[in-house]
Amino acid sequence: MTNEQYYELIKPYEDAVQVMLTRLEILNHSIYTRDASKPVHHMQNRIKEKKSMEEKLERIGVTDSVINAKDNLMDIGGIRVICYFQDEIYTLVEALKRQSDMIVIKEKDYMKNPKDSGYRSYHVVFGVPVHALDAMEYYPVEIQFRTLAMDFWSSMEHKICYKKDRENKEEISRQLQALSNSLALIEEEMREYIKEA
Repeated sequence: MTNEQYYELIKPYEDAVQVMLTRLEILNHSIYTRDASKPVHHMQNRIKEKKSMEEKLERIGVTDSVINAKDNLMDIGGIRVICYFQDEIYTLVEALKRQSDMIVIKEKDYMKNPKDSGYRSYHVVFGVPVHALDAMEYYPVEIQFRTLAMDFWSSMEHKICYKKDRENKEEISRQLQALSNSLALIEEEMREYIKEA
């Protein structure tokens, strides 16, 4: 894939990410009431870089082309939504699912079913409608919902495990899983304090 082809490919994905960001902002404002704060702490977004696309296509065993990228990569456009608590994540996900022009392509709940490593998050790929001058097409946008505690753990886990040649990987993995469980309990306690306030 040439640079020119890459930049042409990502244009509608950039639009799809913007559409989704706008919808998330609107939901964040509409959930806010006098008794409830906004559920979203912050959001980050990105478009997969050309090199990352090429590497992923190679990993899954298909040739590097625009067609293969469109057909095989569901994470060209991505958003990370950081909320305060898990129930807010479920509220946002359900609100997005109720939008009649959105399509759920893929969904993984790592909050109810954490990975063995301790990783927790809620991943959902939505088909987002992008309207051009004379047509409409759906483009996938992957959203990773995390709480602040989950995001902290994930960032630290990445930093700790970045060195691939560590000697005590199994022990570190056990400790990280225990820390993930501890953070989940702390988060739940914090949630109870807020409910009582």
